[in-house]
Amino acid sequence: MELYLIRHGIAQEREVGIKDEERELTKEGRQKTEKVAQRLVKLGLQFDLIVSSPLVRAHQTAEILIATELSSQLEESTHLAPGGHLSSWLVYWLEPKNYSQNTRLALVGHEPDLSSWAEILLWGEIKGCLVLKKAGMIGVKLPEDGSVVGRSQMFWLTPPKYLL
Repeated sequence: MELYLIRHGIAQEREVGIKDEERELTKEGRQKTEKVAQRLVKLGLQFDLIVSSPLVRAHQTAEILIATELSSQLEESTHLAPGGHLSSWLVYWLEPKNYSQNTRLALVGHEPDLSSWAEILLWGEIKGCLVLKKAGMIGVKLPEDGSVVGRSQMFWLTPPKYLL
């Protein structure tokens, strides 16, 4: 299974009167995310499913990925909200084998959670080494059997500036 961890695009700054979960992508955030998505299409990338955090900025990012035809399927998961735990997501997705070995799954969420999830999958612990920029992506190949924690392989780490 290939797992693509994608951070949402540039969003509105935190302001009094706007709840964090309601912050939207800015005009610049939408434009950059659209360019990144178009570049991913040109690179031949295709996802079997895109799963998004329920927060507005992540969901808008996922909708841009859908609009560029990177996938035709979009789901929402509270596991991807800020503070979500990888272990909960793993139990939900991997234990009942909700996927096949050839699945390409994109998770759209937030920092520092996504880079922490990648580090746990790669090294079994959070080291604080990986940084995922807005509209950036980390690709992780999960092993075919056994635990995925500390046994996965990173094959992609791209800040958006290299895709624009």
